[in-house]
Amino acid sequence: MITTIVQFALAEPISLEAAAKLFKSSASKYQQMPGLIRKYYIRSEDGRTAGGVYLWESRQAAEAVYAGEWRARVAQLYGAEPVISWFDSPVIVDNAAGGAIKTALSSHAGSSS
Repeated sequence: MITTIVQFALAEPISLEAAAKLFKSSASKYQQMPGLIRKYYIRSEDGRTAGGVYLWESRQAAEAVYAGEWRARVAQLYGAEPVISWFDSPVIVDNAAGGAIKTALSSHAGSSS
């Protein structure tokens, strides 16, 4: 599994209420998205940075989304180009599922343990 952290530096700070409204306006686009396991919308406490934390089945699934119209859409929505950081996620503790521990081999080529 792969985790990405996507961040946007906002030209103007956004309130928590405005961020929630903006995030909700795009949330349905992520429902049933192929390869996406979970997405968390994020906003810094000072409102100057927004973005998301994504858990993907594979890097290929993430790249398929990020290479499509997604980049242009989110840049238009937030007024800034996204910065994407990539992380392997070989073990996940899921307390919402009773503390289940999930392990997976990353499909990221060239990664080492």
